[in-house]
Amino acid sequence: MGRLILVLFILLVMAGAALGGLYAWGYARYVEPGPLSSDRTVLVPRGEGVAAISKRLAREGIIANPLVFRGAVRLSGVAQSLRAGEFLFPASVSIREVLEILQQGRTVARRFTIAEGWSTERILDQLSRVEGLGGPMPGLVSEGELLPETYYFTFGDTRADVVDRMREGMDQALAEAWEGRAEGVPLKTPQEALILASIVERETGRAEERARVAAVFINRLRKGMRLQSDPTVSYGLSPGVPLGRSLTRKDLKSKTAYNTYVIKGLPPGPICNPGRAAIEAVLHPARTTDLYFVADGSGGHMFARTLKEHNRNVARWRKIRKAKGL
Repeated sequence: MGRLILVLFILLVMAGAALGGLYAWGYARYVEPGPLSSDRTVLVPRGEGVAAISKRLAREGIIANPLVFRGAVRLSGVAQSLRAGEFLFPASVSIREVLEILQQGRTVARRFTIAEGWSTERILDQLSRVEGLGGPMPGLVSEGELLPETYYFTFGDTRADVVDRMREGMDQALAEAWEGRAEGVPLKTPQEALILASIVERETGRAEERARVAAVFINRLRKGMRLQSDPTVSYGLSPGVPLGRSLTRKDLKSKTAYNTYVIKGLPPGPICNPGRAAIEAVLHPARTTDLYFVADGSGGHMFARTLKEHNRNVARWRKIRKAKGL
């Protein structure tokens, strides 16, 4: 009997040692640096189980041993807290760190940038090509509704959700700017500010000029003068799409609702999606009596208070064009 007890004791010790050794081996595999040689992005689909995830990570070279991964998940009881999504795994990431990333849901942030002055048609066309967004394109989206900015999203977000955020961004930016507008600005509603901001956005790409260009149009509105903005003519002839050529004298007489050489006051709607700076410019125009401006040949403009001054500036611009062979 004593010998049997001794044998059983020895077997128990050996089993314990074996289990301890197995645990030590497993833990070492759990915390040691993984095989990944450089950062890699992996998409874990929604609804995928632990076994499938372990195989995917092994196939992508994130982990070396799927069995250790599954064992770690089972022992730690985290199977239900693993998230789906697109994850960035750093080089040499350990299985322990992989589980932390999957549990915390640190998904990759993608981004999409809208430039100031883009038409709604161009924005929606670009959005339809963005990888990682799902769902159909939204329905009717009007000109001027979308705020130019950089938008972040994660894999699987919908295009409709992103457009909703763009709309909310414009609504908020316009409301905040309107609330803080300068006294005496001859604009009756936020929509009128948006329309004029879209014209300013298309007239100049220089930040230092926006408030002065806005002032020219504000001064013209005060005096009941036509705005005479070339971009409004182009938009009337080819809404949302570049005209693709220079304007002609005939174009300036075209009878469209947007031609500010013909109509009085503002056109019926925006001609692009203006940025925050253009909105601020029309609600805080420069203090000037300028009524005219023309290109200066360097990307900026020459401003004038009188028609006589303006005609001299136009003559200079024509000489510049001639010298450049335009």
